[in-house]
Amino acid sequence: MKKYNNGSFRIDSIGKQVELMGWVNKKRNLGGLIFIDLRDRSGIIQLVVRPENQYYSLAEDIKNEYVIRVVGTICERENKNTHLPTGDIECEVETLFVINTSKDLPFEVSNDTTALEDTRLKYRYLDLRRASLQQNLMLRHQVTLITRNFLSKLGFIEIETPILCKSTPEGARDYLVPSRISNGKFYALPQSPQIYKQLLMIGGLEKYFQIARCFRDEDLRADRQPEFTQIDIEMSFAEEEDIWQVVEDLMREIFREIKGITLPNFERLTYMECMKRFGSDKPDTRFGMELQDVTSIFEHTNFAIFRNIIENQGIINALVVKNHASDYSRKDLEKLTEFIKVYGAKALSYLKYNEKELSGSIGKVMNEEEKSSLITTLGLEANDLVLIVADKKKIVQSSLGALRNKLGHDLHLIDEEKYNFLWVTNFPMFEYSEEEKRFVAAHHPFTSPNLEDVDKLMTDPENCFSRAYDLVLNGYELLSGSIRIHDEELQETVFEAIGMTMEEARKKFGFFLDAFQFGTPPHGGVGIGLERLIMILAGTDNIRDVVAFPKTASASDLMSEAPNIVEEKQLKELGIELIK
Repeated sequence: MKKYNNGSFRIDSIGKQVELMGWVNKKRNLGGLIFIDLRDRSGIIQLVVRPENQYYSLAEDIKNEYVIRVVGTICERENKNTHLPTGDIECEVETLFVINTSKDLPFEVSNDTTALEDTRLKYRYLDLRRASLQQNLMLRHQVTLITRNFLSKLGFIEIETPILCKSTPEGARDYLVPSRISNGKFYALPQSPQIYKQLLMIGGLEKYFQIARCFRDEDLRADRQPEFTQIDIEMSFAEEEDIWQVVEDLMREIFREIKGITLPNFERLTYMECMKRFGSDKPDTRFGMELQDVTSIFEHTNFAIFRNIIENQGIINALVVKNHASDYSRKDLEKLTEFIKVYGAKALSYLKYNEKELSGSIGKVMNEEEKSSLITTLGLEANDLVLIVADKKKIVQSSLGALRNKLGHDLHLIDEEKYNFLWVTNFPMFEYSEEEKRFVAAHHPFTSPNLEDVDKLMTDPENCFSRAYDLVLNGYELLSGSIRIHDEELQETVFEAIGMTMEEARKKFGFFLDAFQFGTPPHGGVGIGLERLIMILAGTDNIRDVVAFPKTASASDLMSEAPNIVEEKQLKELGIELIK
């Protein structure tokens, strides 16, 4: 086994006899002296091979990415490298051995590689040699270790739950696994350990955690993978405040250990407040530019489009982009219009404020009273740009919320050194599915409604709110959780409210519902997205940078070529016939 890490030597190591191993990062032949940068996981050390060395000819033949072993002495460098932690020293080689050779690589192993991501994913084992990816994976290890130690000290027990389980399709699509022994029947990979961790509470374990693998067959994006890991926590006899305190203390521990910072107090906002102010239930609160409701200003407008929207219970919201009106041409504003159309908005109106006058796309259809009211309400100043969307409430908020985020990045309004945590509380209990023409559980069907809203479950589901909560960090949903239902009768009512008969419920969750009859304690918990947390700590916006072997946006593994076809024999054993 290796005794020394290449990146660990400093000026106080001079004169030390060492045996070093690693990969050749770079080789240079300068006037007879051969310099080799030897890389391992800990960093790089420079080797020097002199012409009189018996291994000199071997050193001449060495190429990048050869695996070598050397024995030598640590010396002080003549020309020091201040950009390298080991830049004050070098190792004068006495003996050199080639452990293994390497073909020319399809791309350069460096943090600033220009190789396409698909190429790097195809040769992921080579991509993993880059220091940035190795540091991300070591960071992930540190965070999981901190988590395990922290929760263990609080009396939580780490318990593994099944990977092969029953399909309970209520949410994202399940990944299904056919059973060879029971032809025609299937396991599902868990979307989360939700049911099992609640059963652990019924089983009397009281405090559980798990670094849990989860699987969801859904459309992917930069911060989502089909298989992912969550820090799963469940507690019995706990209210929201108890759970939030554990999570906040865990985050403080992680950020103190990893970043060396003390986190400020965690803000709290209800779901409705978030949507009203930011147009998102996971707002980035590191910058302002909040949505402002200007519907009342146009209540008696002669502008037919706005009047019709208000008459049909729509709303009108505005974003004020301070001191940037002159930076946006008509062409730029057309691009912003195309951007919000993705979120269902039909149009983006704009106004520019200069010399105490409003001009722009709707300037001529507004009367003086409306203009004056808008200037006062929005607190407009010279060179301010006003962006307006009028539509149904959901479309207005989601489109302007997305536009707010875009402008925050485009205009560099975000302090990248800040870490703003926000608890979003009081989520709707249900959301209406246009596809299924019914209300479905907004979180999951085991989430408890607010006690004051229990009477609305059957009569007013649209205005029924739950004991669900999310933790948002810098615009990312970091955690989702809730207080669970522990009353059998209430659970049956919730199933009924989402149009699920008890026959259907028992078919999907029978074993779980049976457990409710044997003394279920009040309980609640959270699932923290580990990859998203590491992604933020590592300062990347691509979740693939913090996963050892990630999938592409089409859920493919370019390296192993999965998913792939299987032999006909395997399908027959499983009782499966493919439709062509």
